[in-house]
Amino acid sequence: MPLKPSFETLTVEHPDRYLVRLTLNRPQAANAFNTKMGEELRTFWSQLRKDPGEYRCVIVTGAGDRAFCAGADLKERRDMPDDAWRRQHVIFEEAFYAMIDCPIPVIAAVNGAAFGGGCEMVLAADFAYAADTARFALTETTLGIIPGVGGTQNLPRACGVRRAKEIVLTGTPFGAAEAFDWGIVNRIVTAEELAAETLAVARRIAGNAPIAIRAAKKALSFAIGTDLKSGLTAEIAYYDTTVETDDRREGMLAFNEKRPPLFHGR
Repeated sequence: MPLKPSFETLTVEHPDRYLVRLTLNRPQAANAFNTKMGEELRTFWSQLRKDPGEYRCVIVTGAGDRAFCAGADLKERRDMPDDAWRRQHVIFEEAFYAMIDCPIPVIAAVNGAAFGGGCEMVLAADFAYAADTARFALTETTLGIIPGVGGTQNLPRACGVRRAKEIVLTGTPFGAAEAFDWGIVNRIVTAEELAAETLAVARRIAGNAPIAIRAAKKALSFAIGTDLKSGLTAEIAYYDTTVETDDRREGMLAFNEKRPPLFHGR
């Protein structure tokens, strides 16, 4: 397995053979990421980006029921010199960019407040489910900065540029229902149902052909920043990578034999 077995600020669990659940584990600080968590997030996502091994899906959530993630730990940053601030932010950038580049699907299970960088982490996931009690905000402009780990780029792609400008320029918090209506989260469930609902979807993804899932994720991500013709060309290139796989043959055989497929990622 490619993942480091233990962290100080993160909990890594394996609900099933092909699944990983990453829990931000600083509940006493609303799961805000300090420098240590940034370093550990960078390690976790960099390892998955380089070699996901047998893993087929990742769930990201927060410890406790109060917060998913409150963003950067502002207590740690209170008297931080400018140079130290920039050095710390590079760690956060590297962690988030590795998360965005993760070759396997990433689902955010938003169990509470997702503010600042926490909201950006939700946006960095491939999609998100939220508890009905979840709250969201990109509050950086109220602190004299702007979102800096993908928020200004991922938010307009989720909800449109005009809505994104309103969210970022006002810094106003909003609820799960608004996040759903605006396309920031895909589904709202009760807090009690969130873990089970997210796990069920992750298992559904993990049951599909892993080579095809990775190719589809690449093709879908490519579509965001290109024209249709270039996107269609890329789609065929990714499609062709699946044709000669054992998984493709197993999928066709299982369909014709009227049985569930058993994919091995080959």
